[in-house]
Amino acid sequence: MTRVVAVAPVLPERSYPQAEITEALVDLVCPPGTAAGARAPLLRRLHRNGGVERRHLALPLEAYGDLGGFTLANGAWLREGAALGERAVRDALAQCGLEPHDVDVVLFTTVTGVAAPSLDARLVGPLGLREDVKRLPLFGLGCVAGASGLARLHDHLVGHPDDVALLLSVELCSLTVQGDDASTANLVASGLFGDGAAAAVLLGDRRAAALGLDGPSHPRVAGTRSHLYPGTTDLLGWDVGARASASCCRRRWPTWSRRTSPTT
Repeated sequence: MTRVVAVAPVLPERSYPQAEITEALVDLVCPPGTAAGARAPLLRRLHRNGGVERRHLALPLEAYGDLGGFTLANGAWLREGAALGERAVRDALAQCGLEPHDVDVVLFTTVTGVAAPSLDARLVGPLGLREDVKRLPLFGLGCVAGASGLARLHDHLVGHPDDVALLLSVELCSLTVQGDDASTANLVASGLFGDGAAAAVLLGDRRAAALGLDGPSHPRVAGTRSHLYPGTTDLLGWDVGARASASCCRRRWPTWSRRTSPTT
């Protein structure tokens, strides 16, 4: 059976109290003097009642008002996400005594940034992964990405029992908060999510046995399955669209628009 032999979460060094984040986002999400500004009290109430005390952010808090659109936000995701992802991978491999060149397959998942080639490809050189490493970049899984990633790597390792597999997730949720968007979904999300990355190392059963990592202290994946619930695609997710900037040339950029069913 597949063995999970290391898990390494990492967080950005910057951490802020929730109340400080709230006040910084009020002017961004609910600017005074606009229609959205009338919902500032609701934003404060949702943030206060969310039960979150501190959050780790990829950027300095004062920098979020200067992002200005998708291009700068996505550029920050690439830069900061690569640094966090590299830390997570190195920590995970060190936990189980493996080196980057031991990795045979990498599954990378995110929903908070877009790049081609994907972020995992950009980490091959800095990490020292082999040039023949197999890559499986996935987008759109959201909160279920960890479980789905383990499942897909298990499927691979069943057929490749000598392989070392790496799962990497990078999510910088703070970079997706939409300015001047007082929708309930944006208000709720702006008070809940922080930034971070995590890596896990999985071994096929023969590789785990050869390394002595097949004992009870290393969880095993016994099997996988998937199930889709009809009629639920609009309940949670992103709507990726475009809006015009205020510049004279009327440039447009993609935006993340959340779909949630908040109960707060």
